[in-house]
Amino acid sequence: MEERFGTLDVLVLNAGGPMPGRILDLDDDAWQAAFDLLVKGPLSLAREALPAMAERGFGRVVVVTSTAVRQPQPDLAASVVLRAAMTAAAKLLSREYAATGVTVNCVAPGPTATARRREILQRKAAHAGTSYDEADAEDVALVPAGRPGEPDEIGAAVAFLASDAASYVNGTVLTVDGGRTETI
Repeated sequence: MEERFGTLDVLVLNAGGPMPGRILDLDDDAWQAAFDLLVKGPLSLAREALPAMAERGFGRVVVVTSTAVRQPQPDLAASVVLRAAMTAAAKLLSREYAATGVTVNCVAPGPTATARRREILQRKAAHAGTSYDEADAEDVALVPAGRPGEPDEIGAAVAFLASDAASYVNGTVLTVDGGRTETI
């Protein structure tokens, strides 16, 4: 495959969102499915890619997590818990591979105009007995930028971390959320 496509220089680990729900409301099957999606799958790919990157002396790994890792959202328990685990794994990998020319970083998006955000807000509105527009307005009110992010804005952060310009950025979490996360 390397003859056809060349070497793998950049690996972006991005998984969809697991089933929404509060931490004790999710059953073992939901937790297992979420673990497979958010931790086991990405680590399997990293296990395949990182040694070859290190051997060549260059590589970029970007893990897409969530601002919910720093500012947990109760109705997204599996996402919060398991993306936090993947963030910790990324930090460990960044330290293990730093001297080989490979960087490992995370991008933590906040509310982004995607089908997943719409699904979450629709669920929240139905649970609260309000409209989608009300749930959207309530969510956007928490974002100093006054709007959800666009997928291209998240992509630009990933592209930066994958670039030569980010060669000394390693083991970090780049928050892309319009100022929503309140922690420093």
